[in-house]
Amino acid sequence: MEFRSSQIFVPVTLLLLGIGTILLLTISSRDMYAPPPDMYGIVLDAGSSHTSMYIYKWPADKLNDTGVVSQHSEYHVKGGGISSYAGQPGAAGRSLEDCLKNATLEIPKARHQLTPIYLGATAGMRLLNISDPKGCASVLMEVGEKIKSYPFNFKGAAIISGQKEGAYGWVTVNYLLENFIKYGFIGRWLRPGKPTVGALDFGGASTQITFVNQDHVENPEEQMALRLYGQNYTLYTHSFLCYGRDQMLRKLLAQILKSQSSGPTVFHPCYPEGLVVTVTLRSVFDSPCTTALRPTPYDPEATVTLKGTGDYAFCRGNMSEIFDFQTCSFSKCSFDQVFQPNVSGNFMAFSAFFYVHAFLERTTGVAVNTPAKLEEATRAICNMSFKEMSIKAPNEGSRLQDYCAASVFINELLLKAYAFDEESFTKIDFQKKAGDTSVGWALGYMLILSNLVPAESLSVRKALPPNIWVFLIALSTLLLVAALGLLVCHSFQQQKGARGDP
Repeated sequence: MEFRSSQIFVPVTLLLLGIGTILLLTISSRDMYAPPPDMYGIVLDAGSSHTSMYIYKWPADKLNDTGVVSQHSEYHVKGGGISSYAGQPGAAGRSLEDCLKNATLEIPKARHQLTPIYLGATAGMRLLNISDPKGCASVLMEVGEKIKSYPFNFKGAAIISGQKEGAYGWVTVNYLLENFIKYGFIGRWLRPGKPTVGALDFGGASTQITFVNQDHVENPEEQMALRLYGQNYTLYTHSFLCYGRDQMLRKLLAQILKSQSSGPTVFHPCYPEGLVVTVTLRSVFDSPCTTALRPTPYDPEATVTLKGTGDYAFCRGNMSEIFDFQTCSFSKCSFDQVFQPNVSGNFMAFSAFFYVHAFLERTTGVAVNTPAKLEEATRAICNMSFKEMSIKAPNEGSRLQDYCAASVFINELLLKAYAFDEESFTKIDFQKKAGDTSVGWALGYMLILSNLVPAESLSVRKALPPNIWVFLIALSTLLLVAALGLLVCHSFQQQKGARGDP
């Protein structure tokens, strides 16, 4: 039997091509299906009322600028914020021990020294820095030393300015919504072309509003420029210190005490009817947010009894007094002489905005999606007695008494101060999380400080995703089978020809 080389060249070539392709894909896919361990990063959000720890992770085989960071876990520290431990040596550091120990268990030991850890302190520490600068510095030094005693890469403990807090929250929101960049099916990072989303944050001691603005900003202090992924963003951002939930409640109570001459018994129109509580004057006026309203003479240990009356109209009247809507040196202001351009685009409202909005809808059954519905639900909450509220929301505990005031405040802030109207209010999305990641400033803080979001655009091509590899392997297998089949066919025909078979 005699074979000519031209008769077997094609099938042999196909066979070798198939075998070579499979070997190449096998070697390449071995690493693909056994990726190196994740990298991790930790942010301690030292808020005014409590501290939260967020652990983030991203694949170690990805470049730092490929936008694949996700939340691994979160831990809420028991007790108050670190500012509450001023004057108690060692207490602020000790308050972080449980969460830091938890981090050592959550993160693989081999990654401990490679894991950056940041502590960012917000409005609570900004207020402490006003009232007690030395105490503030002592607390920061103490928590820094505590974090250094754990096996992570400590990157610092610092107070974040209100403007940066707002900007970091905006970065978090748009990063999670993939508004900056998105990984396309062709193996490249693409700019999705979607507009960004504004951020509304309502914390314990401050509230922030941040959004992309194309209008002229009359006060340069309210403007911030960012360059992310090769794109320039001009932000309007402002943080209102003393207008977070806890400090707002203090300001409101100080206003009510002032209006009723601080007698031994005071009627609180924002507390539900049937509620009676006693507070010290220290608990109201021991804050830079309320010192200007202290009565004269002032005895911090004196007590006052508060009786709830559940009166929506009087509650709103008192709430409006904590804002200054009258004075403005610009063409337009939100409140307290702060310039603000018209709100534009979609917004995400998080932190206490989300919790109050969810409570309103859950307790009243009203879908709060318009200004009128917000007012309707708020009025319904404020007109409930304490007994009614306790039945409808039995798990709220001490927070129950403050929902009327918080709801009225959100009415005043969003509708009157920020000037959301019938159309723009419907563009607010009240959320706690985006996917599995909590929305807040912490992720944006880590992304910017760790250079996980680059200034310039990405031109790198990622490895092909697994489904493409599977397709290529299947195609190579088919080629190999076809080559073998063709070779067998040629051999069979040659044998028939040699025997002289028809």
